[in-house]
Amino acid sequence: MNYCPSLYSASRRPTREVSVGNVGIGGAHPIRVQSMLTCDTMDTAACIQQTLELVEVGCEIVRITAPTVKDAANLEHIVAGLRAVGCQVPIVADIHFKPEAALEAAKWVEKVRINPGNYADKKRFDVREYTDAEYSGELDRIRERFVPLVTLCQQRRVAMRIGTNHGSLSDRIMNRYGDSPLGMVESALEFARIARDCGYHDFVFSMKASNPKVMVAAYRLLVARMDALGPDWNYPVHLGVTEAGDGEDGRIKSAIGIGSLLADGIGDTVRVSLTEDSVHEIPVASALVQTVAVGGNAPQPASAAPTDEPAPSHNPFEYRRRESAGVSVQNFALGGTELIRVALPSALQDALLKRIAEGHDPGEYRPELAAETLPVTTVDPRDANAFASLKAESSPRLVTVPDGIPMEPVHAFRLLAAGIESRHPILLKDTLAPEKRPASALEALLRSSAVLGSLICDGIGDAILLRNEPSPGAALRLGYNILQAAGARIFKTDYVACPSCGRTLFNLQETTAKIKAATAHLKGVKIAIMGCIVNGPGEMADADFGYVGGAPNKINLYVGKNAVKFNIPEGEAVARLKDLIAEHGKWVDPA
Repeated sequence: MNYCPSLYSASRRPTREVSVGNVGIGGAHPIRVQSMLTCDTMDTAACIQQTLELVEVGCEIVRITAPTVKDAANLEHIVAGLRAVGCQVPIVADIHFKPEAALEAAKWVEKVRINPGNYADKKRFDVREYTDAEYSGELDRIRERFVPLVTLCQQRRVAMRIGTNHGSLSDRIMNRYGDSPLGMVESALEFARIARDCGYHDFVFSMKASNPKVMVAAYRLLVARMDALGPDWNYPVHLGVTEAGDGEDGRIKSAIGIGSLLADGIGDTVRVSLTEDSVHEIPVASALVQTVAVGGNAPQPASAAPTDEPAPSHNPFEYRRRESAGVSVQNFALGGTELIRVALPSALQDALLKRIAEGHDPGEYRPELAAETLPVTTVDPRDANAFASLKAESSPRLVTVPDGIPMEPVHAFRLLAAGIESRHPILLKDTLAPEKRPASALEALLRSSAVLGSLICDGIGDAILLRNEPSPGAALRLGYNILQAAGARIFKTDYVACPSCGRTLFNLQETTAKIKAATAHLKGVKIAIMGCIVNGPGEMADADFGYVGGAPNKINLYVGKNAVKFNIPEGEAVARLKDLIAEHGKWVDPA
């Protein structure tokens, strides 16, 4: 089962075209950039103003939440106001729990997003076995709720996104497929089959998760399943890492998840979800598309998979770290189950060591490996003789790819891992052309994150070398943060924070800053910060603690996916979160 023609070269995945108003997705169109409003859907003037601001910075599609029928009805006035001032940007209604709201929204917008886990199901986390007959009966019930929306969208030529979220899989899916990429894919395909039975094809898919490994595996599996189902399952794909967070961490996590897929030719429209004002998402998404996507933003024809390619060293649908023997370099153990270490060019390493000697505290980011003095064996992955020479070595070697070869780093290191014996650990590089500096700090961050994060999510790599970022401190911090975002090395508090939208019940940016100020010293603790309940419990399943908007100015606190404290006044909630962390033995006082 393949998700792209080749793991060692890339071409853009061909899809059918889906029209969203005057904007085409897929087909011969460039990759579209979109975002979502953060204001109350009932505030017509604010929605119009925020939409115009997004369009001004390059947003091509705008999504607005419609949690109730009343909110959905107000989309009429928002769309009318935008058209009255000459703004033709397509509007997407974001629907979760209420089919009635979807039916109302479809009267006014160009696209409706539905979440299969929420659209016709209530999440109870029930554990039960479904017989085939019971499962079929559940699908009949879903069909009854979903077909009216499909029919209306057909009549009005309204597009749809069937958008699965890892955090909101139905109990039916969870009990049969588990909390897994397979469950995410099956959840979407159930709804797609109903749409296709009605003769409706104007939809795109998404498979969003806050964990980049889960998200990447789910999208790959979706594309592989569509390819296996037949050539007419060539639907476009919307990419996004949900609850990515803010600042550098949010950008890195987005680049790992979205960038990994773009580099393999997957993705027709993207949204970078940051816990910031939505206008800040557009430059990041645009830069990611331009710097990482196959051929930049230009559609590329698919190429046939070569017949002589080696079998991959990894399972692209399930994460497992590549096995290797241990080696000792520069007083660090590499390979096997050892930590993935960060290497820098010696000039940057020396500058950092000098600062430390002068009394500067580097905080969490400690220099580790100096690149030029590493005992590393360079192997051209296209050269069979080089593989044979390495095989003759009696002991494991730290191996890397040479600079200057005409391959993208991701493809080169995959080919290297497939060709060498697993006993040899691998030093990854973020670029094979270090003389070509990225044009900006953002581009450097996105390139390094996409390349190194993609390979780490494939289970490849025992050390990483960063050369895109010329600043010593920034390069070291970037290396550590890529490892943290990819889930490969946890060295600080980890936050899952959703972007704001009209469903949010508190100020996410201010609250996230308060929670970080109170808890950032808790190394290895994972805290989820959710504006509402839509994806809360599920996305928090692998978080230690959760802070979720339960009602206006009221907060619910979670341990894992279980709510344990309810309706806490917002002003007290951060202190109560600290108490909850202490109750579970994970609180330490800051130094």
